[in-house]
Amino acid sequence: MIRLGLRLTLSGGREAAARLAVIAAAVALGVGLLLSILAAINATATQNSRNAWLNTGTGKSASSSAAKADTDPLWWLLRADHFDGNTIGRVDIAATGPNSPVPPGLSRLPGPGEYYASPALSKILHSTPAAELADRYPGHQVGTVGKAALPGPDSLVIVIGHSADQLAKQHDATQVTSITTATPSSCDGTNCTVRTGIDSRGVKLILSVAGTALIFPVLILIGTATRLAAARREQRFAAMRLVGATPRQISMISAVESTVAAVMGTAVGFALFYLFRTQLAAVNLTRTPYFASDLTLRTSNILLVSVAVPVGAAIAARIALRRVQVSPLGVTRRVTPRPPWGYRVIPLAAGIAELSYTIGRVPRSTDGQIWVFVPGILLVLTGLVIAGPWLTMAGARVLARLTSRPALLVASRRLADDPKAGFRAVSGLVLALCVTSAAVGIIGSLNAERSIPQAGRAVAGALDAHYVQGFNRTTGRQIGSVPPLSKAALGDLNSVPGVKGVLMIHTNPLGTTDPAYRGPQGSVTPPVAGLASCTELAKMPAHSTCASGAQAASVTQNYGSFGTYYWEHWPTAWPAASISIQRLARLPVQEIVVATNGSASAIERARTILANTYPDQDVPWTVRENHAESGAQLAGYQQLANVVVLVSFPIAGCSLAVSVAGGLRDRKRPFSLLRLTGTQLGVLRRVVLLESAVPLLVVAVVAIGMGFLAAQLFVQAQFRYSIHAPGITYYAIVLAGLVASLGVIASTMPLLRRITGPETARNE
Repeated sequence: MIRLGLRLTLSGGREAAARLAVIAAAVALGVGLLLSILAAINATATQNSRNAWLNTGTGKSASSSAAKADTDPLWWLLRADHFDGNTIGRVDIAATGPNSPVPPGLSRLPGPGEYYASPALSKILHSTPAAELADRYPGHQVGTVGKAALPGPDSLVIVIGHSADQLAKQHDATQVTSITTATPSSCDGTNCTVRTGIDSRGVKLILSVAGTALIFPVLILIGTATRLAAARREQRFAAMRLVGATPRQISMISAVESTVAAVMGTAVGFALFYLFRTQLAAVNLTRTPYFASDLTLRTSNILLVSVAVPVGAAIAARIALRRVQVSPLGVTRRVTPRPPWGYRVIPLAAGIAELSYTIGRVPRSTDGQIWVFVPGILLVLTGLVIAGPWLTMAGARVLARLTSRPALLVASRRLADDPKAGFRAVSGLVLALCVTSAAVGIIGSLNAERSIPQAGRAVAGALDAHYVQGFNRTTGRQIGSVPPLSKAALGDLNSVPGVKGVLMIHTNPLGTTDPAYRGPQGSVTPPVAGLASCTELAKMPAHSTCASGAQAASVTQNYGSFGTYYWEHWPTAWPAASISIQRLARLPVQEIVVATNGSASAIERARTILANTYPDQDVPWTVRENHAESGAQLAGYQQLANVVVLVSFPIAGCSLAVSVAGGLRDRKRPFSLLRLTGTQLGVLRRVVLLESAVPLLVVAVVAIGMGFLAAQLFVQAQFRYSIHAPGITYYAIVLAGLVASLGVIASTMPLLRRITGPETARNE
């Protein structure tokens, strides 16, 4: 039987070849998607392990390498530098002896006046004027940081050597005896403290949910392609039964085709993954691209995909081919199938109930969260497929009662008689709409809750340098300050082309309250304002007005954000401060803001001057960089949501085209008889269009609602807030998808004329 099945599969003519090709293509797509997701999960873990060494000195970790008895301490100071919107990881180190630990990626520890730079940073250092970047780093480059210490190919890292006496004077420097290997994924906040890298467990959860959402439309396409020419094959199988074939043998023959296609598709899927692995590495989910070599597959991943996908494809094909495995007389005794019952909505309700139950009960482990959320999403998607025929039947019956037009009447009656066939054609698109709604609901809500509004060019290009180390809630004062800029440093800043003004915000001996504070009164000490010169304020790009006649003003803490944070309530004019300009100029400084024209040269030259003026302080960054840092991971998730949408809709469109074309071929004789009895071709075309459009529109409403409901339950359980209304882009995507779907259906109309000629209606 296997040999016969192979012969029918491989030598069955163009029809069998087309069916085999479509099934194999669908399986290849599914395999490629699964491999990409598994490889991205593995690469994220690898990437984060390379980030771990930067967390040295931030806390004690059980996973830190044990220090030897004769290890000499190493002075360590990690800071963030910035250049052209990118973050540079700056590590200042100083050995106290010959046995100090060496960070990964370095051949030896740099001495005083030496530094190592990553390959990407080395290129920038050699192609950029020294005044914009290299002048911030003392000494000269003696080597490059190796791949073992770099999260990604574009990582900007520099390791600078100092003398022990010099680095010991830095207030944040610490002594370490080993290099940490703890990543955010391995820390629970008690055994270690990390501040660099991302928690790969969160990425694993998001990728798992996205993979679940993507694989369902692929399985629908496999099942749809398997049913091509089902009517002709059921006649062939009935003939085999008449000559003695058993039901088991027929099942074997029908399963051979799907197995062959699954094996071929799996092989092609692996080839596609390795072919496009370089392009996949450029996807930025973790704030930096992957090394292509990090997108690896474990043995368990390969075995899982190699076995699970063909088995899933075979199961989908087996379910799709139930119709062709009938008795010899069953082909001639076709009757109207039993109508679906309302119990079909139970799996859908179970999925919603499962997601609802997770609210307040989310497991702490990522694996536990995957086992909670993924089954819920699977139940919702499966429930839509199961409930779709019943919803189609309900909508068709309502339409049949409300219309008297021939095309609508014929379409609604057929959908009411066989709603499974009607829904099957649009099931892939319905799932795509559900997946799109859920993705937009989740990612859109994350962006709305966590992102920061975009600022104008003048505001975005302003440099903001904070020189405080904390906040005293008892006194309302910020902790830490630096001396005011010297006349030479101030002159250097003002002489940079593109610098519009420099503002120093001084400590406040007057104790006046922050004028932007809108917190509760009386229960806590309100924050103390900073003091600024009105002459300097006037040169700032926003919120630069003082009260009339004032020379100095009380301004808000964190003035350099320019009110771009939505929780700020800033006055139109800063209140006057009773202090002389001479006294103000002598007060320590807590913040310096440099207004620029937004050009890279002006920003970087000003940043270099401030970094060299206060070498033991954090390097300033622009408002734009601050916003980008806060929204970097959200941008990666948005990119993933776009992939989900862009992949699911084309798959659904292919399913729709294959299903409509297959349905036309299976019903060419009834349509030919209708044409012979006088039915116009235009009426038949409208019937075909309505048979797909009615279930699409009816079930699409439910699918969209279920998608947003699932998104609401997910974000409420995982993040404890509600989803936000989607933007105009979502409605444009849905409308474009529906219009494209109708276009796909319309593209099959020329086939209707060719297959419904008089010769098709003759009796054999």
